[in-house]
This record gives sequence, structure tokens and C-alpha cells, in this order.
Amino acid sequence: MTQNEILAAIPHRPPMLLVDEIIQRSEQRIVCRKTFRADEFFFQGHYPGFALVPGVVLCESAMQAGAILLSALMADGNGVPVATRMNEVKFKNMVRPGDTIEMSVDLVERMANAFFLKAKVTKEGKLAVSFEFACTMAPVGG
Repeated sequence: MTQNEILAAIPHRPPMLLVDEIIQRSEQRIVCRKTFRADEFFFQGHYPGFALVPGVVLCESAMQAGAILLSALMADGNGVPVATRMNEVKFKNMVRPGDTIEMSVDLVERMANAFFLKAKVTKEGKLAVSFEFACTMAPVGG
């Protein structure tokens, strides 16, 4: 997907747009990439002298990938995915400026307007974070 297609799929915008490209996409799975630039706003304070991507930003990156996966289900413009919970969050490796992560998200189950997904974020093939999350569709402009 091009950057314009990503922008059309989800409401996130810089500096909080955390998906650079879509590598693979099916109805049940998506794989995306993000390269963290040294000038990302969160590196200023996390941590001076030893910049790390905050864990919550890694999770948000994967959840944005999940939102792109679900965007086909909201093609009518009647909803935007909103996270409702995260479970089993496990941080395994640090991500630093210049690193590229790959986010893979699988849709596990759908129950009405609730979606249950699993995410893995890797760096150079090694697990950085894994978690499960759920989201629902919130009305646009609501």
C-alpha cells in the first residue's frame, strides 16, 4: 500500500501515524513495517542519552496495523476501530532510533462489532513485543 492508501484506511496522522508500509494483507492477517527516525518526538524524553521506543508506541504501531486490517470492514465510513483492551503483553527486545520493526496482526475472532486480534512486533527477526488486543467500531464523529 502507498502512504496515501494507508492514510485513507485509518484516521491516524503524523506524528502519531506509526505505519510506513504494508508488506502483506489478507482478510485475516496483515504485516506492516515502521522505521523509527532519530527525530521522532518521543525520543527527546525516552530516554536522553539512551533513546528507546516506548513500549506503548510499539503496541500502538501494531494496533494501527490491525486498524488497517479492519478498514475493509468499515469501508462504508460508519466506524473507526478503537482499542478496548490489551492482554498478555510481553516485551522482549528494545527498539532504538534507526531500527525497523515488522508488525504482524491476525484477526482471531469477530463477535458483532467486537474484534479480537493477536499481534507480534519483531526487529531483525527477533521478538520485541507480543500481545492480544480487542477493539470495537466507534461511530465517526461521535
